[in-house]
Amino acid sequence: MELRNVLITGGSAGIGRACVERFAADGHRVWFTYHSGRERAAALTAELNRERPGAVQAFPFHQGDWADHQRLERELPGPVDILVNNAGAGSATIERYAEGPEHEQDAALLQINAVGPLWLIRQLLPGMRERGFGKIVNISSVGGGISQFPGFRLADGMSKAAIGHLTRQLAAELAQENVDVFAVCPGATATGMLEASTLTGLSADERARLLARLPRGRLIEPDEVAELVHWLAGPHSALLHGAVIDASMGLGVHPGLITSAAPAAAPTDPNTGGH
Repeated sequence: MELRNVLITGGSAGIGRACVERFAADGHRVWFTYHSGRERAAALTAELNRERPGAVQAFPFHQGDWADHQRLERELPGPVDILVNNAGAGSATIERYAEGPEHEQDAALLQINAVGPLWLIRQLLPGMRERGFGKIVNISSVGGGISQFPGFRLADGMSKAAIGHLTRQLAAELAQENVDVFAVCPGATATGMLEASTLTGLSADERARLLARLPRGRLIEPDEVAELVHWLAGPHSALLHGAVIDASMGLGVHPGLITSAAPAAAPTDPNTGGH
């Protein structure tokens, strides 16, 4: 893969961090954003810059805040060739962004998860088109992006479904250009967000029963998703232009694995897989 400038949002933890590490390992110039993980971002940057000083840089970012979008665009050191729209809020973390009543949290979920990626693409896509190259990988979720899981927060699923539409609409508009766009919809992934939304508070037996119901009896690892994202950003992915990819290990085609579970064990929230 030719070395490129890569921007990854939400790169201090989870799937975003795995993507930062994967692209940096290939020698790309990697820029990533963070919201509340300043210390994690600093530690990751220091670790990855030991062998290649300055190759990885971190930027604070309030996704969905237009003024902060403009600031980030001004501060980026150069043009972006590969954009990984990974940052987002989930049902368990939205209170970090909106502490008010439910309707305000619903609006924040849609603003952060759907409007934010739209704005970032709108900012960076003109440069990609002008240079004749670009790869956009949007991280959605199996919940909303692929299937429906009764009982989970409506606004969360709606925001993930919007990413699928955004991906397909952009793909249609870019069909004659050398800019590819994809969406990846992970299932239950071993991230801090999943821990906060689902695993915390479960007994050892409840946790074991939950994992046993998942496809292959395990969580997806962030590195597995990062490997897929890395491949989509490479030279052989053009045939999948516009694809909304079910990366849930089968949960998307068999949501009953968790939605039909006995109430004794809390169901996993598939919307936490993507960020």
